[in-house]
Amino acid sequence: MPDIFELLPLNKLGAREDKQTSGKINFGLFLPGVSEEGEYELFVRVIHEKDQFLQDIPPMDFEMEHSMDLDYGDYWSATIDIEVKDKLKPYSAWGTPGKYVYRYCLKSPKKQEFIDWIIDPFAREFGVGKLSAFTLGYEHYVWNKNELEWKIPFINDIVLYELMVSEFADDIKGTIAHLDYLADLGINCIELMPLSNVEKRVDWGFAPIGYFGVDDRFGNRKDMQELIDKAHQKGIAVIVDSVYAHTSHLFPYYHVYNELGYSLDENPFMGPFAENWDDMDPRLNTDFNHKFTRDFFLTVNNHWLDYYHVDGFRYDYVPGYWLEDSENGYTKLVRDTYRLVNEKKGSSDHWQRFFEEESVNLIQCAEYLPCPTEVLEKTYSNCAWQNRTLDAARETAENPGKLTELGSLFGLIGYQPEIQNNGDKLKKTALQYLENHDHSRFICTFGTVACDNELLREGDRTFWYRMQPYLIGLLTAKGIPMLWQGQEFGENYCLPQEGWGRVLLYRPVRWEYFYTSEGRSLVNLVRKLVKLRRNNPQFSRGDHYFYNDYALYQSRNIMMFSRTYNGVFSLVALNFGAQEQVVNFKFPFNGNYREELHGQDNLKGVSAGKDVQLNIPGNYGRIWTLET
Repeated sequence: MPDIFELLPLNKLGAREDKQTSGKINFGLFLPGVSEEGEYELFVRVIHEKDQFLQDIPPMDFEMEHSMDLDYGDYWSATIDIEVKDKLKPYSAWGTPGKYVYRYCLKSPKKQEFIDWIIDPFAREFGVGKLSAFTLGYEHYVWNKNELEWKIPFINDIVLYELMVSEFADDIKGTIAHLDYLADLGINCIELMPLSNVEKRVDWGFAPIGYFGVDDRFGNRKDMQELIDKAHQKGIAVIVDSVYAHTSHLFPYYHVYNELGYSLDENPFMGPFAENWDDMDPRLNTDFNHKFTRDFFLTVNNHWLDYYHVDGFRYDYVPGYWLEDSENGYTKLVRDTYRLVNEKKGSSDHWQRFFEEESVNLIQCAEYLPCPTEVLEKTYSNCAWQNRTLDAARETAENPGKLTELGSLFGLIGYQPEIQNNGDKLKKTALQYLENHDHSRFICTFGTVACDNELLREGDRTFWYRMQPYLIGLLTAKGIPMLWQGQEFGENYCLPQEGWGRVLLYRPVRWEYFYTSEGRSLVNLVRKLVKLRRNNPQFSRGDHYFYNDYALYQSRNIMMFSRTYNGVFSLVALNFGAQEQVVNFKFPFNGNYREELHGQDNLKGVSAGKDVQLNIPGNYGRIWTLET
């Protein structure tokens, strides 16, 4: 029996321009439990974007009508005509095409004042801060004809790059301008930090107030479609960071019900069940025990997959809606999203990007840090965000005795490569990274530049060379290698462990580092390694074997592992110490071995099972591949 899942009727929600009648805008909003019977009145306040800061031009109020929806309860709607004759001042922009901002305002019999600044949870566009938006005379984006030919990379072949649009290149347009750089680097998938609407101009985006569009600080919905369209044309998939476990206090399904004094039991969306941060109001947790909540976020996923053509999601803070032993939380969301996509197989539209032979290449990445193997085994997630490799690398930099653990993690020991779930066969893997948005740059581990202000502390880039063996290991290891913006040329911000300075400080990528000697050395190495990985499937799809011999290797700061695929064998030898080391190794196959990094230490006439002396330079490595 097929899964039953439901999507909210977006055709009656949010602000929508009536294409049949010029100047007519339809509004729709679900507010379960807020009805006419309680003598509530709801208004939509609208003003042209050009007028919003002018003191003599107030917004116009339009009263909304109440009705009941059979599935979701109380529904409020209005249709307004925007006509030039209604403008209050001759210099007003009212009635002209362009962007209008709006908000909802609720009159309650229990309060003396209106509950104001209610944003539209179904808005497709946004204004500054707490304002939703729509564009009068909106012209939809025209996708490139090649979009129908685009195919998402197989999960094991991905080389991922995490970026925050505003820090990476100011806005979406700037990010588009950098796509050639990313493609040249060899990246074939980018992960965008949260794009959803938030109140502040400088913010990581993990306290959303609007989910169905792109925050105004980044650009607009057409900009976002253009970014994805052009990324696909360059062979780059796009996934988005999805924050579904918690919201801002301004999210209307918290804000309205909190202002009305409703208890948590009366709230149709929020709930206390999830793991809570000590400094966070538990009422800000979304509650997937509610059908409305489940349908809302599945509709968000469908909207981003269909309207924006994203290729998948990185799900933030999965423990917040994991719901152990329940089918209503994260487990149901990712299964329903998979099934929703799978139902599109055989159509002739853009959904075909997910299908290659028998695979469904929807990317669903879970941030479930307590146990990433569990979330892969129990759900339809096909990859997981995991900090264990990052932690082991940082511990190794401070204590070489941790090298054995890092070697095991480069092989993703304990992760199943394929799992059957409800009859569906899914390939599984995990992300491998040394840096991400949550942590200081890896170079900070080796030393920092003295600074009295903790927020401005930076890693010492003169230690750039110590990063080399870690990068070689990362980009030849099992799993999906991920780079955090600017890592490839030595970006060196340090990040506070806690406090608002983590998320409210602007840290733009310093592209000038690209032209320094440190930056050029690192980026040349990364380019070489990414190219090696993309062109040699043993590094992306092959078996991994860690040569765990402490006396022979780890005690001398050496890590050895191999990657093998369809008879092609490569040995990766890494030296995490400062001194060159000469070690013995028995190759499993006769033949000639090509050194991949520089080609200066090729091995001729190697006999299988015989000791070969290998020279491994300090703070660097070597990669030997059997010539076939």
